[in-house]
Amino acid sequence: MTIASTTQQVCFALLSATVVFGALGVVLLPNIVYSAFLLAGVFLAVSGLYLLLNASFVAAAQILVYVGAVNVLILFAIMLVNKKENLAAIPGLALRRALSALVCAGLFGLLLRVVFTTPWALPGPVPVGEEATIRIGEHLFSDYLLPFELASVLLLMAMIGAIVLARRDVFASDVITGEPADQGLLEKARSPLLIETADSQLQETR
Repeated sequence: MTIASTTQQVCFALLSATVVFGALGVVLLPNIVYSAFLLAGVFLAVSGLYLLLNASFVAAAQILVYVGAVNVLILFAIMLVNKKENLAAIPGLALRRALSALVCAGLFGLLLRVVFTTPWALPGPVPVGEEATIRIGEHLFSDYLLPFELASVLLLMAMIGAIVLARRDVFASDVITGEPADQGLLEKARSPLLIETADSQLQETR
């Protein structure tokens, strides 16, 4: 066993452990912000696995699309809607957790069956090198054109949803008054000094 193969196996073990434990942290941690950061770590570890497979273009796309776009969008959504509220007790929570655990165990068993029954062709095909980008482009715009366009529509919907969440105060004012809301008035209405003045006037009238 050479130093290169040993280093590759150690990197694979570390990246795989990062993916597994990071995914468990995403699901099990109660703090959703920590879960989002762990999700970014999982995406980075997956890109490292792509590098071990000599798929440098896919690894770069993984970082740019998932870490730089999707995960950042998730963090923005969390920061915009993450309010401190007292959550009510969910009825039948134990039954729901048991059903979820059963479904996850079934999927895990199915994946294990695929792993142990698939005749893996090792060490695999010869890397195509610089032609990988050309091959990926040909498949994206021929065999996988429909999933590629659906992913574009999904990202567009996510962007529109983020814009709606960011401007929810303006839209709420439009619904209540029926008139376009002035952003300057909204900023003034949020002023703590004006709120304090209104409270003092209310106490004087009482």
